[in-house]
Amino acid sequence: MKKIITLFAFVSFLAISGCSTSDDFEEDFDTIGTVYENVAPDYYNFTPDNNYSVGFDFPVPLVESDVALVYRFDGTDNAGRPVWQALPETYYFDDGTRDFSFKYIFTRDYVDIYLDGNSRSTISADYRLNQIFRIVVVPADFAASMDTSNYAEVMNTLKISETNVKKVKL
Repeated sequence: MKKIITLFAFVSFLAISGCSTSDDFEEDFDTIGTVYENVAPDYYNFTPDNNYSVGFDFPVPLVESDVALVYRFDGTDNAGRPVWQALPETYYFDDGTRDFSFKYIFTRDYVDIYLDGNSRSTISADYRLNQIFRIVVVPADFAASMDTSNYAEVMNTLKISETNVKKVKL
């Protein structure tokens, strides 16, 4: 009986030690995270007609432990690389008072991105029209362990390249 238990333990050990999460395959099976981006001509416009709010329905509902991070395209840097600003994002008048903010809420099924402010109709068209966003879905524990305001750090940590960004109609 001891030999059978020992043999079973040895076989179980071999089976478990044979599992791997290495990146030896063409596809990366152990990376977490999904990134969605709205692309032309489906840029977001924040207008009175949509109550300065736009939304995206996830193709598949998130698992309960996932969170959505939202980033707004804010132009390019001196080297021509895209700059992604984490939401919530607040803009101020020259006198230091808050002008408006980009904010968002999410559920397992959707993300709503909206403009918050006193006079949203006076916000420059540069901020209201033709906006591009990226929505990054990650496990909550992962998001809590890093600086999610740094888009490049999030993407590097997730090992997600630009070719993995899902271009969608948000």
